[in-house]
Amino acid sequence: MSEVTQVLKQIKQGDVAAAADLLPLVYAELRRLAGHRMKSEAAGQTLQPTALVHEAYVRLVGTEDVPQWDSRGHFFAAAAEAMRRILIENARSRQSLKRGGDFQRFEVTEEDAILDSGDVDGLLDLDAALTKLAECEPEMAKLVELRYFTGLSVDESAKALGISPRTVKRNWAFARAWLGRELNPDEEA
Repeated sequence: MSEVTQVLKQIKQGDVAAAADLLPLVYAELRRLAGHRMKSEAAGQTLQPTALVHEAYVRLVGTEDVPQWDSRGHFFAAAAEAMRRILIENARSRQSLKRGGDFQRFEVTEEDAILDSGDVDGLLDLDAALTKLAECEPEMAKLVELRYFTGLSVDESAKALGISPRTVKRNWAFARAWLGRELNPDEEA
């Protein structure tokens, strides 16, 4: 049994001090996953990987309810979902009119070229499609969260979900095709 799994069991049994022991064990991996995910975020992103990790950790451990994680994989799956929710909330807040969402950001180079600084609508469309996928295929949606929002590899996703890498590859191909059709309904496959 891994040290993370042991600490998670202590937390599950009500040991409040065990929550403090968890962060040093998972921080480096959560930080690596958040950094990987943030590389694919739009330019001008104000959320940093460290802030994403801290916010996700607080949401996971900072509640009064005792979390019910069965294993290390279960914890990282919960972390992936928390990171997804944080990124979606951040995208929605950037898009809101109250925060200047009706303005488009751009950079002017010496050649006066306008550069697109990100696709907030795309992230929100992906979230809507992922929510729809979760209604009919929750395992596929969880896989997309792990692969897309935290950048887990096929092997890491398989371990987190408790399935074989071959199943992850097959499900990943299905989920990508399903999301592609959902996000681009006008294109023929």
